Amino acid sequence: MNIASDQVEQGWGRVADVFRANFEADGEVGAACSVYVGGRPVVNLWGGLADRETARPWREDTVVQVASTTKGAAAICAHLLVRRGELDLDAPVTRYWPEFGASGKEDVPVRWLLSHQVGLPIVDGPLTFEQACEWDPVIRALEAQKPLWTPGTEHVYHSVTFGFLVGELVRRITGKSLGRFFADEVAAPLGLSAWIGLPEEQEDRVSPLHFAAPFSLEELLAGMIASTGLDADTVTAWVTAVWGADSVQARAGELGGALDNSTPYFLTRAWRAAEFPAANMIADAHSIARMYAATVSDVDGVRLLDPPTVERMTEIQTDKTPMHGLPPGLTIPADRSFNMSLGFWRSCEPMPMLGPASFGHPGSGGSIGFADPEATVGFAYTTNLWNFRPDDPRAANLAKAVRNCLG
Repeated sequence: MNIASDQVEQGWGRVADVFRANFEADGEVGAACSVYVGGRPVVNLWGGLADRETARPWREDTVVQVASTTKGAAAICAHLLVRRGELDLDAPVTRYWPEFGASGKEDVPVRWLLSHQVGLPIVDGPLTFEQACEWDPVIRALEAQKPLWTPGTEHVYHSVTFGFLVGELVRRITGKSLGRFFADEVAAPLGLSAWIGLPEEQEDRVSPLHFAAPFSLEELLAGMIASTGLDADTVTAWVTAVWGADSVQARAGELGGALDNSTPYFLTRAWRAAEFPAANMIADAHSIARMYAATVSDVDGVRLLDPPTVERMTEIQTDKTPMHGLPPGLTIPADRSFNMSLGFWRSCEPMPMLGPASFGHPGSGGSIGFADPEATVGFAYTTNLWNFRPDDPRAANLAKAVRNCLG
């Protein structure tokens, strides 16, 4: 397998070894990994095939969909506004977006929206894919909708609506869509190859997605038991209640019928061109690592966030409320389930990152980006082989290699 790099500094060879092993042991098709320390790149790797059908190699400028890794970019945009004093985490959302206050949401603070506690994980709909791509029909639906629970009393992953909620806040404050704001305020200053709403002239750089073999419910449960350390009965009850076929979490990805998983909407130009700030960023690993590095250090003179902002935004929120849908009496520790701060996951099993200070966001299929303020690390891994197993070792092994190299 051809592995290429333009940066593996002395003492960082272990990361390259693990990256190569992902191809040899875990069937990687095409992937990239990048690490920054102290604002400087120390690792930049890529390899494999961007397109298995045509045998097109993965090149340094190859970009790929990173699914919910997008949420980290969206959250960084929100916290840029917090740093500038334009967004108050404890102010009601209606200060910036008055129409949001319908149906009992008038007192919802911004922090509940960023921490998946607002009670809007689904859209009642019906919505079409075309309407979702237009943005405003989704916003009108969210404005009118009554929360599924009293906001601030429970939490569950807002897998698609998170991006619309955060994006509309950014739009109301700045007059720019989140994709435009990200392009102007994050990507341009740092010189990133990353887009939320991909320009057509970048299409030739995109790697198509490949999918790992499906796995059974039994395999899912076994993987979660192994990765979380919880007992089998607890994991079975948790998975059945929260991710079962009729659960809220299962419906959250449908966006009121707009995102029909029986159709390959996420493989279309229309999907890539639209703005879904929870799910459709197209990027390379170097850009995601560079973005996260700039939240905890200066990167070529650019620093996105200051330490007080990082400290506030990474305070864990979901340890204060139960997960929506859990059976009565069942409690899942935050660091074994959904260790969410204000827009970012915190380090937890099966996503350990570097340590307790780390924050970032994974994406369906295996990608991840994160930072660690103590080690001043920015890290990213991207892949075109989407594997939905909870015990997928690829990114976790790379993060472990980074920890080893840091000593």
